[in-house]
Amino acid sequence: MTVDDVLEYLASGMTEAEVLADFPYLTHEDIEACRAFDADRKK
Repeated sequence: MTVDDVLEYLASGMTEAEVLADFPYLTHEDIEACRAFDADRKK
């Protein structure tokens, strides 16, 4: 699972809860880290 994978799931319309349910090894903090990474690389 890559940062881009997580961001693509979210961009496709999946909610955070759906992503977490489908991938139980991820945490809320993991998703927040993906979002922060994406925001930082867009600067």
